[in-house]
Amino acid sequence: MNAISPALAKMYGRKVTVHYGQKQALFDVDLDIPERMVTALIGPSGCGKSTFLRCLNRMNDVIEGCRVGGEIVLDGQDIYDSSLDVVMLRARIGMVFQKPNPFPKSIYDNVAYGPRIHGMGSGKAELDAIVQESLERAGLWNEAKDRLDQPGTGLSGGQQQRLCIARAIAVSPEVILMDEPCSALDPIATAKIEELIDELRANFTIVIVTHSMQQAARVSQKTAFFHLGQLIEWGDTEQIFTSPKDERTQGYITGRFG
Repeated sequence: MNAISPALAKMYGRKVTVHYGQKQALFDVDLDIPERMVTALIGPSGCGKSTFLRCLNRMNDVIEGCRVGGEIVLDGQDIYDSSLDVVMLRARIGMVFQKPNPFPKSIYDNVAYGPRIHGMGSGKAELDAIVQESLERAGLWNEAKDRLDQPGTGLSGGQQQRLCIARAIAVSPEVILMDEPCSALDPIATAKIEELIDELRANFTIVIVTHSMQQAARVSQKTAFFHLGQLIEWGDTEQIFTSPKDERTQGYITGRFG
């Protein structure tokens, strides 16, 4: 599975299993997530890619009857260790969802929300600087700077998704998880988000679930192909798309199933 040394991986999963009640959704997944790269998770609907993504910041904890087994490690620490503070974990691992979900607050308060909770801005000037920097990094500052007091829900879909990215990076996470962040967006907004992902990987480790193989090929350096709850193949994106080792990967990429 051409695993990299755990020392080079920002996160890794070993023998990760997920059950929803009696149904098993993931089977013994071993996957390394290298630092400051984009790792794309691809595969047909219901193959386990979003389930695996949600394991990485313990979002599955909130699903009744969900059990996660195996080991998921961030910087050498098992994130399912009972002594770990889940709130702090989610500050280190941000999440951007499929549908833009700004809070029903002003643009400013959407971005300032996390830093306030985590006590990051000691005064208004410091908080202002965090908000501006986060919006700049999300490519939204020029469009939003004159309307910071207006509701985030008043932005266009693509702008709302960039606001959600600004909100995620405002708490200075180390990892950003993106669950099909462009599926609700038009092609122009999608291109902006893809450009943004490419810029953000200089500072963040990014894991993206995408239905679009073209998108995976454009934005990621590593690709993992899931099928029926199993990780079939993982490696350099170019290798996965040009010379996959498994015929199931080949079949999915060439459109024979999926």
